[in-house]
Amino acid sequence: MTLHIDADVKFDSKVLTDVAEALEPFATEMFKQRRGRWMAVVELAHVERTEPGPDEDKNPAVKVRVVGIEVAGDEISGGRLRSVQREMYERRTSGGTLWQDDSEVA
Repeated sequence: MTLHIDADVKFDSKVLTDVAEALEPFATEMFKQRRGRWMAVVELAHVERTEPGPDEDKNPAVKVRVVGIEVAGDEISGGRLRSVQREMYERRTSGGTLWQDDSEVA
């Protein structure tokens, strides 16, 4: 039996040097395109866990930080990442459907 905790996810705003350096080549384009979108591979790390006291009306929370990122630099890479994202989404949401049995969901 899997324990389900209704936890909130928060992002730590600290930008590590490696992450900033990976984003630097895209900074001007990101500044110019107010509604732009960029595909990227992102690595998250656990930073902090908050467990409210028994009398507090709050959800537990986990804070994560981006510790690694690579942005797709062209349409081909962006398309490949979108394809992977779509596959991951389908796998995550397919439990109980014809595509995948509930017992196979990781």
